[in-house]
Amino acid sequence: MYNFFVNADNKKENRYFIMGDDYKHIKNVLRMTVGEQFLVSCNDISDLCEIESFESDTVVVKIIEKNYQSTNLPIKIHLFQGLPKSDKLELIIQKAVELGVTTVTPVSMKRSIVKIDDKKKKSKQERWQAIATAAAKQSKRTSVPEVCDIISYKEFIERAKDLDLLLVPYECAEGMSATKTALSEIKNGMNVGIIIGPEGGFEEKEVDTALSIGGKVISLGSRILRTETAAITSIAMCMLYSEMEL
Repeated sequence: MYNFFVNADNKKENRYFIMGDDYKHIKNVLRMTVGEQFLVSCNDISDLCEIESFESDTVVVKIIEKNYQSTNLPIKIHLFQGLPKSDKLELIIQKAVELGVTTVTPVSMKRSIVKIDDKKKKSKQERWQAIATAAAKQSKRTSVPEVCDIISYKEFIERAKDLDLLLVPYECAEGMSATKTALSEIKNGMNVGIIIGPEGGFEEKEVDTALSIGGKVISLGSRILRTETAAITSIAMCMLYSEMEL
């Protein structure tokens, strides 16, 4: 079933008014007709809706069933991703959104090979946000996670201070016991942050700084993982733990 996102301004009583690119997609690409149903997500709620009419530039749909489904996790996961090479970040964003993250923030770190010019940052962020939106639609999210602007490691530390729990997957961590202990601290409603190093990994000083604000070093197993694999694995662990335990 298709899923479309609207702002609260586009809702009146028990109807949604869908315009812009989504209107064109529904009418001209999907060629949907009056009576067909799909999900409309607004303010973290998804309603089952039915097409009532097509206006000149608007699809009018009425709500058939409120709060039709919820795909929200019981925790909020914030991924801080060390800026990787090539298009790896696009894959990470797509899979992170599918798994349930709340935000994705690229972080420029000591061993980040990629340096994005200030002039290109806006267009990059817009593309990354579009990827997050598409992934949110595909995975039936009730809201679109935010892809934030690229920040420095110092800025990351300041933001991380407001988290309830910060996880630091690190290849030098020993055994899985620390991972189990850290995951056991997750409670319903928490804001959980995950910081992932770029291809070259963390510098030791970066890990020390994260630990100084309460970060928990964890292991993802005995194998050395690519940065994209580490990100997806870490998110999946938090997602599965939260949905099984809370």
